[in-house]
Amino acid sequence: MHNYQLRKRIVVWVVFCMVLILTVVWLTPILVALLTSLRSYDDIMLRGFFAVPEELSFDSYLRAWRQGRMRQYLPNSFMITLPALGATLLLSSLSAYAISRFRFPGRRPIYYMFIFGMMLPLQILMIPVFGLSNSVGLYDTYIGLIAIHTAFFLGFNTFVLKNYMSTVPPQIFDSAHIDGCSELRIWWQIMLPLTLPAFAALATLLFTWIFNDYLWALILIRTGAKMPVTTGLASLQGEFVTDWTVIMAGSLIATVPTLTVFIFLQRYFIEGLTMGSNK
Repeated sequence: MHNYQLRKRIVVWVVFCMVLILTVVWLTPILVALLTSLRSYDDIMLRGFFAVPEELSFDSYLRAWRQGRMRQYLPNSFMITLPALGATLLLSSLSAYAISRFRFPGRRPIYYMFIFGMMLPLQILMIPVFGLSNSVGLYDTYIGLIAIHTAFFLGFNTFVLKNYMSTVPPQIFDSAHIDGCSELRIWWQIMLPLTLPAFAALATLLFTWIFNDYLWALILIRTGAKMPVTTGLASLQGEFVTDWTVIMAGSLIATVPTLTVFIFLQRYFIEGLTMGSNK
């Protein structure tokens, strides 16, 4: 018995050390970026990136916010992310509700089409989407970028929500029909509250993915005043000199919205991921 407890403690300490090492390795780039943003450009050029800083200040954050037009790029990101997030959740919840609730011809092919859309690589869609947006007049507009985000994530959301909605007992809907509820009211007042953890988990993931998107914004947005924060960070790079302190400060400012969303929705996010693991 004593040997068993000793081996168990050794295993626990080995696992703890491995997790600690992985955590330090994962946090090292973030800490380096934070220290770089708090240093001066001259200090980095003279002493190197990994030297102990002599003085820390928030001047780089002020320069990134004012001179780098971060105060313009951040609202642009919200103007793209929030409508795309709302449209994706709305359409995917309706399609998932229809696929999980009803048996109609073509139900399985439609569902498989959503799954197949999840498997398409982003790179093979760049040229067709660019040509389509240019031909219909949506190039260099927020609507075009919102539409491609909505279409691109619709399959994944439908796939996840359909699996959650399929676990709801059908007797609930039968009782609602007896009480005179329409399908739209059942979807709004019964199905959506029951799948709220899944909605919160998807909303957290989608907000992070859309807000941090770089490739679609680079392809579909040309005007500098319309760029989101991800592509707008490139404007912080000078023509002849690159001030890494300002770039790091701007990058860390861009992470604040996604970090805030995750902090507020963390409980629902974890609940959505673990739903169904316990009986």
